[in-house]
Amino acid sequence: MGKAALFAASLVPFGWLLYASFTVQLGANPAEYLTRSTGDWTLRFLCLTLAVTPVRQVTGLNWLLRYRRMLGLFTFFYSVLHLCCYAGFDMSFDLAAIVRDIPKRPFVLAGFTALVLMIPLAATSFNRAVRWLGAARWQALHRLVYVVALAALLHFFWMRSAKHNYAEPIVYATIIGVLLGWRLWRRVAVKSRYA
Repeated sequence: MGKAALFAASLVPFGWLLYASFTVQLGANPAEYLTRSTGDWTLRFLCLTLAVTPVRQVTGLNWLLRYRRMLGLFTFFYSVLHLCCYAGFDMSFDLAAIVRDIPKRPFVLAGFTALVLMIPLAATSFNRAVRWLGAARWQALHRLVYVVALAALLHFFWMRSAKHNYAEPIVYATIIGVLLGWRLWRRVAVKSRYA
């Protein structure tokens, strides 16, 4: 798959949500559907982004690295849409109410933390930023994605647990646990090899 095809495929969920909005196909509670869907797609793209490195290491398909940046930017894109849905549908774009709400509800705080931590990652996702920061500092900064993953997972778990829905959080926790666990295992294996 080329970059143009991946870009188009990544926009399909957004296109469907737009189409469904204009054709009144979002169910009895469109606001909740849009908020939930944009959050779900954020998590899915985050998992895809995190999966690139382990899949490349296992399969030797180094060309997969070309798509990691785009997947990461689409993670940020859907997270911004998710925030806009929350800010618009839940809070009527009342900034003061949003500021009060963030620390008051733990799942909102976790989600907002994940989004804020994604901002420097998105802002430094281009080649010039790598040259400006230097490869080592750029890599250190982009390890924030692991904190983002944990905060996003916590946000999702707290939000769904309020409705006693644990099935999906367990699935995502398993996927993210495997993807982060693989990295930890590789790191320990490499260190022990050269110890």
